[in-house]
Amino acid sequence: MFLQAGRAAGFEFEVRSHLLRHSCGYYLANKRYDTRLIQDYLGHTNIQNTVRDTRLSANRLEGLWD
Repeated sequence: MFLQAGRAAGFEFEVRSHLLRHSCGYYLANKRYDTRLIQDYLGHTNIQNTVRDTRLSANRLEGLWD
């Protein structure tokens, strides 16, 4: 289902269900939710999995030193 939707949308990469999970973690991290809270929400037993899924966008740091 996800692969077909990705192809129909013209994505040049394979769209899989885990992409939604990663997107959710990324979104929550950029909204500044605590990593441990995100870990629990995503059901990760290992914090390293959460860290991988919550890599932040560079623009989150814009204005940090202003």
